[in-house]
Amino acid sequence: MLTIAPDPVRELVAREAGLPVPAAFRAIGEVARARFAPASRAVLLYGSCLRDGEDRDRLVDLYVLLDDATSGAERPLLHTLGALLPPNVYHLAAPFEDRTVRAKVAVVGLARLERLVGPRTLEPYFWARLAQPVRLLWAADPAVEARVHALLARSVRTLVAAVRPLLGTAPHPLGLFERAFHETYRCELRAERPGRAALIVTADAARYERLARLCLAGAPLPGPEEQARALRLWARRRRLGKLRSVLRLAKAAFTFEGGADYLAWKIERHSGERIVLRPWQRRHPILAGLLLLPRLRRRGAVR
Repeated sequence: MLTIAPDPVRELVAREAGLPVPAAFRAIGEVARARFAPASRAVLLYGSCLRDGEDRDRLVDLYVLLDDATSGAERPLLHTLGALLPPNVYHLAAPFEDRTVRAKVAVVGLARLERLVGPRTLEPYFWARLAQPVRLLWAADPAVEARVHALLARSVRTLVAAVRPLLGTAPHPLGLFERAFHETYRCELRAERPGRAALIVTADAARYERLARLCLAGAPLPGPEEQARALRLWARRRRLGKLRSVLRLAKAAFTFEGGADYLAWKIERHSGERIVLRPWQRRHPILAGLLLLPRLRRRGAVR
């Protein structure tokens, strides 16, 4: 009989994915599931709202994973754009008690996401996010649940393997993840304050330390050739990632209602740079974003 060796990283993220969450997150997760039914296969919660346990005056970060073979969940043009440059991002809202819960919903096929979190994927967009704490709000069946657990574990291992050669012979467990998130931020047009990566890691230090030790156990030490190759790969990731960030922002203008106001709020929240949008900028978010980008980069609001 074939026996499958246990994977402690997968076991850790699976336990974590099943932890309870506030009811408001469940409510918006159900709205997201229903919005893309019957193609919905799983709904994931991640990001700063999960870390803080708070949704008021914020946007909850969700992934809706779709059956890749099922069509009709998105309009044909958006489906095509999402296939060329995943994910598509939508704004959803749900009434809950005395308020409205709002979410930024990233939509991608489950089978495609399984590939995108693997080590052959040059861009860290997906594996950097899913290596952070995630809750599985809903899965269509136990088989889908198992696939989600596996792709979360793969995200962690891909992230660690990508940054490990940059850190010498004996990296500190928390320092490894801090460096990893720092490098992935550099691959996007991130409106993040300096030290953001350290804040994310220290907010859940025991988790990241445990994962680092599990991933590094028994791994061979990287040599100079591996380090040089890793440096070249991260340089390529930065070039590709920033280009794709611009394209994703342009695509979001077609899917994200109130996208210009959201981007202005996001930049202000993370960088402290106040942006007051004019009516024409809300009507033409792509043009406005292109014109604002040089000023924001000069002021350090976007890197």
